Amino acid sequence: MQDVSSQCKDHKKKYELYCSVHACPCCVHCIIDKHAKCQDLKPLSDILKQVKSSASVELFEKDLKDMKENLDNAVQYLKSRISTSNIKKTKAVEEIRSMKKSIVDYLNKLEQQIIADLGHEHKKLISNMDTIVQQLEKRASQIGKMQGDFLKMTQYATELQMYFGLKEIETTTSEAAKYIETLESGNHFDDKNLEINISSHLRSILENVESFGDININTTVSTLRLKTGRKDQAQHLISNIPGIEQIKPTLLRRLIIQEEFMFLGSETCLILSDGKFIILDYKGAQLLLFDNDGLLIRKVVTFTDLPWNAAFVEKNILAVTLGQKRDSTGRYRKEQNYSNN
Repeated sequence: MQDVSSQCKDHKKKYELYCSVHACPCCVHCIIDKHAKCQDLKPLSDILKQVKSSASVELFEKDLKDMKENLDNAVQYLKSRISTSNIKKTKAVEEIRSMKKSIVDYLNKLEQQIIADLGHEHKKLISNMDTIVQQLEKRASQIGKMQGDFLKMTQYATELQMYFGLKEIETTTSEAAKYIETLESGNHFDDKNLEINISSHLRSILENVESFGDININTTVSTLRLKTGRKDQAQHLISNIPGIEQIKPTLLRRLIIQEEFMFLGSETCLILSDGKFIILDYKGAQLLLFDNDGLLIRKVVTFTDLPWNAAFVEKNILAVTLGQKRDSTGRYRKEQNYSNN
């Protein structure tokens, strides 16, 4: 406040006038430079006389209090939102890691299951081949022994021994040949190899899943409630009520009402925002509502006292001043005091 100067920064001249159009003090040079077309220039001394005694001083004090409260509430609200956002981030990270753990645990379970299936099929395949190998080795050992006996038989055996020996060799080799044929016809010599086919759904994870999820910011209506401030508050320091010479009424439209209502005692006519209008009939002591075509909508109220005037208070509320009261004969008698309802 100590930096406020009574001199114009542009011209170094003392402020002498006040421009209501631009809401600023002016020096004599300012009028020529910037305010030549401004009509509402007043002596600054007259304006300053009103400042401290103005009712706006109390309003500004309240404005400061409300604004400080609004700022404090806004700061507290945003800090609360930041705290909430941090909590939600932590929960989101926990959810991501929980989902990852669930996926890993499930994959581990599937891995253990497929490895167990692999072991079972491998054992079954090997067990079958081991049995055949044992039988083949047994027959091969038997044939090998006969090979050794055959050499001795040809050297030392009698013809009868030779006959029975050859017969036994024929039988043994014939059985071995049939066994081999049985194995061949039974596809026991086919190559049987274990193979693993990874699920296409698992492979699709690597091909189709490009992210762990999406991050979205959902916006909801703020729960912060701030006190409404007055607009252009500085203007309230200066009385800017136009004089009668500045008021220039213009004809917007003509209201034409039904002929039966042409002789109402209507000194007050109020036009509503939707185009309807209200007439206060002091002769009939009644308040009438018409549409914008002049047709009667309804009789709003009938007064027991003589109505004098009416004015809007706010939406759907009308104030009517009442004067003379009716006596027992229905005539009005003069009252010194008027009541407002």
